[in-house]
Amino acid sequence: MLLSVITVAFRNYEGVVKTWRSLAHLARDPSLTFEWIVVDGGSNDGTAEFLEKRNGQYQLRYVSEPDNGLYDAMNKGINMANGKFVLFLNSGDGFHPEVAQFVRKLRGCQDDSMFLGDAMLDFGDGNQIRRSAKQGWYIYHSLPASHQAIFFPLRGLKNYPYDVQYRVSSDYALTAKMYKSGFRFKRIKGLVSEFSMGGVSTTNNIQLCQDAKKVQREILRMPALLTELSYLLRLRTTGKAKALYNKA
Repeated sequence: MLLSVITVAFRNYEGVVKTWRSLAHLARDPSLTFEWIVVDGGSNDGTAEFLEKRNGQYQLRYVSEPDNGLYDAMNKGINMANGKFVLFLNSGDGFHPEVAQFVRKLRGCQDDSMFLGDAMLDFGDGNQIRRSAKQGWYIYHSLPASHQAIFFPLRGLKNYPYDVQYRVSSDYALTAKMYKSGFRFKRIKGLVSEFSMGGVSTTNNIQLCQDAKKVQREILRMPALLTELSYLLRLRTTGKAKALYNKA
């Protein structure tokens, strides 16, 4: 199987439905083999009932049970996955209509790299920004692409799961660990996903910056001066993103 799409949800029935609808953009190419894995935190809002009625559509498998937060739920999804590559598309996130064109390019690719695509960020009130994937060296400041536009090799995720000690940027820590272990970044032109801003990375920008500094010091082993410069730059850019989101 080429791809596992993992969706984490908690009390977000409408978001799960939105994500499910977007899977049609990927399914329009029947040659692309994928599965949909949903890890719900035991919601009582009808999410489990909705998933049950899908009758395994898109090779759906799901669990609905309490967990220890977002990253613990993502690790559950990793343990359930069978795909060569994994993409995290959480409840409320969606595939861009062009996603099938992107995923077709993954066929035949070796699972020794993380593949980066572009994402469309929605700040509300019609304000959208395309976040284009950056060069791999950008990992020394931040993720070189939106988390929802990074295709991770499953074998890498099995060895480097999400570390729950990072409250809001375990995705950065995981990606940095994989990079330092030898997985490289490869950019593929095209849009993968679209999602609304306002998640933990937007609303908890101070914690995000502190976590990122820890990743840079302990995993990437960056010099203290560069770490401080990155911290100050991140404070500025995440603050602007938060202001833009709150303005919408």
